[in-house]
Amino acid sequence: MGSDFAFLARQKRITIDNRDYYIDLLFYHRRLKCLVVIDLKMGEFEASYKGQMELYLRYLEKYEKVDGENTPIGLILCTGKNEEHIELMQLDHSNIRVADYLTALPSQKVLQEKLHRAVEIAKRKIAGKTGIPKN
Repeated sequence: MGSDFAFLARQKRITIDNRDYYIDLLFYHRRLKCLVVIDLKMGEFEASYKGQMELYLRYLEKYEKVDGENTPIGLILCTGKNEEHIELMQLDHSNIRVADYLTALPSQKVLQEKLHRAVEIAKRKIAGKTGIPKN
């Protein structure tokens, strides 16, 4: 997760209208100065996950956020992302992000290809910012 995350709770219970909900993981990010909710899901992203995350975020904003903190953000981790669902739900315009996770490690060849691709992308970004030609 990185060094700026502070773990706050696992399965944090919140009660809304006499109904209990459980936030899978709750962190605080020092540099972003906000609460970070992580919701773990099995299977591909579903539209209902957005509503659940919005409920969690609004609850935390109302009852847990303290002065000087930014609005909480949410990360929904699924075994698959449905790009069109995410686009149509305009998650890029909210404090909610969706990421997928692997249930099995890919082959060494696939990992090497992804690593090389990531390095090339990083080199292009650095070259664009510094004006230094890429190698």
